[in-house]
Amino acid sequence: MLELLQHWSWGAIAVARPADLLGLASGSLVGFLLGLIGGGGSVLAVPLLVYVVGVPSPHIAIGTSAFAVAASAFANLIGHARAGNVKWNCAIVFALAGVGGAMIGSTIGKEIDGQKLLALFGALMIVIAGAMFTKKDSAGNPGVVLNWASAARLTPVLLAYGVGVGALSGFFGIGGGFLVVPGLIAATGMSLLSAVGSSLVSVTAFGLTTALNYAVSGLVDWRMAAIFIAGGILGGFFGARAAKALANKKQLFAKVFAVIVASVGLFVAAKGIGSP
Repeated sequence: MLELLQHWSWGAIAVARPADLLGLASGSLVGFLLGLIGGGGSVLAVPLLVYVVGVPSPHIAIGTSAFAVAASAFANLIGHARAGNVKWNCAIVFALAGVGGAMIGSTIGKEIDGQKLLALFGALMIVIAGAMFTKKDSAGNPGVVLNWASAARLTPVLLAYGVGVGALSGFFGIGGGFLVVPGLIAATGMSLLSAVGSSLVSVTAFGLTTALNYAVSGLVDWRMAAIFIAGGILGGFFGARAAKALANKKQLFAKVFAVIVASVGLFVAAKGIGSP
């Protein structure tokens, strides 16, 4: 019996590969940043999976990241829904339009050479960093609603933005929250808080669409996705606690993080361009 327990213990230790620990740590970092500054942290998931965890293919990293981001967004959506921060009609129309865009974008992304895709991803990170650095809070209209009276005015714009954002999200394998939030605000004029809550519907839908499309081609590491999600939950808990303790410095952290994202973006773009 003792020998059996010893054998089981060594087997359990052997199951935990170095890559698993790096994946857990990377997921924790992304979750912590999301909890601390409220957005943008997931853009680091692909570079972390490729250059820290050692996922061998950029496409597998994108597919795996998409699923992890979708799971994280869904977990956050529950809290925002309970708080009444989700404009469901607007969110659903935007998400449904974007699912089609995400399917098209992810299908094209799978056909692009992995290193070229990384170079484009690095360039996108630099654009995201610039948007984060110059981001300003907007009061918006908390009372906006999509109904029969406003449908003719709001629906076409929501559909157009949804398709465009979904396509970019699918192509790069990211949640796209940094694009969904301003897209919802531009389309409807809703408040920032409502846009953040409503965006999680799209981020969940786009991530799942992209992940499933990549999974069909065998381009999702489900084990690593689960480990990354577990790390994200752990990191998000501590990030949220840190955000409360450092609430008056949140904008400063967001700008510092934007600089980090830009730096990582330059590195990823250079690596992608320099690879044969």
